[in-house]
Amino acid sequence: MSSRGTDRRGVALIVVLLMISIVTAVTLQLNQDTRSEVYRAVNLGDGVRLRYVAQSAFYAGEALILADKNAADTLMDIWATTEMISLKSEGFFDNASFRLMIEDDGGRISINRLASGSGYNPLIQDLMLRLLTGPYFRLEQTRAAELLDAIKDWIDADDAVTGAGAEGAFYAGLQRPYAVKNAPLDCIEELLMVKGMTQELFYGTRESPGLSQCLTVFGDGRININTASKPVLRALAPEMTDDEVDRIDKYRRDPRNDLADPGWYQKLPRSSVINIPPGLIVVRADTFRITAIGLQGRMAERITGVVKREADRRRVKLLTWKVE
Repeated sequence: MSSRGTDRRGVALIVVLLMISIVTAVTLQLNQDTRSEVYRAVNLGDGVRLRYVAQSAFYAGEALILADKNAADTLMDIWATTEMISLKSEGFFDNASFRLMIEDDGGRISINRLASGSGYNPLIQDLMLRLLTGPYFRLEQTRAAELLDAIKDWIDADDAVTGAGAEGAFYAGLQRPYAVKNAPLDCIEELLMVKGMTQELFYGTRESPGLSQCLTVFGDGRININTASKPVLRALAPEMTDDEVDRIDKYRRDPRNDLADPGWYQKLPRSSVINIPPGLIVVRADTFRITAIGLQGRMAERITGVVKREADRRRVKLLTWKVE
């Protein structure tokens, strides 16, 4: 009887220990889950707060665009110099700040203007060929022409294949098939769906910029020579060289110089031989790309969008809005 009682007490002790282990494990897991939920709630709250910080920066960008009353849009305008307001933003919020960047979208090449009806727009075709084969992207002439054929086929309305381009049959035969657009691009990222476009060419590498930084889906095809990036400047004329680009860029960043006439570049020494087609360049802007980033510690919330400034310069119209 004594042996049986001892066995029973031993079994009971084991059962109790098992129960304590289970309760302890459940308690620890519940505690961990509770802390995770608390952390997620805190992060969600901080994320919402940063969203509003970024939105504040975006609206500040719109205000800067409307505050500019100059006859020509340049890299010296109030909307183009946002470093100071970004630095001062630390005093606008409790333990948060923002970064604000505004770019003239008219300084980019309007890729939707590559096609004109069922054919090419020769001004944009030549411009794109110079961009792709120039020193920034260094594509061979044949590959550049093939890529432009494919882009034209993507955005034009017909189903006829242009040169080495591609229409519906090509995209239908892919491992993951999809339909050709046969319409203008809605966003520049659509180019990644076009035959011949690569991630490296679109986004850029350490050695070269990306096409996404040089192209836009908005605009009438004319480029603001006052704000165009160096790769775009280099492509404006066959006679353009790297030295010419540097001289033009230096001249347009001097606030003493008058940039109200699109032909101002010909006043520079040795630039009289450069002949940019008059219908290709302007000095005014109506679409702007705003990037606003809310910051708190290691957390960031980014908003990017494109706005159009109305002709009366009293309102802006939101064209795109993206939260990241």
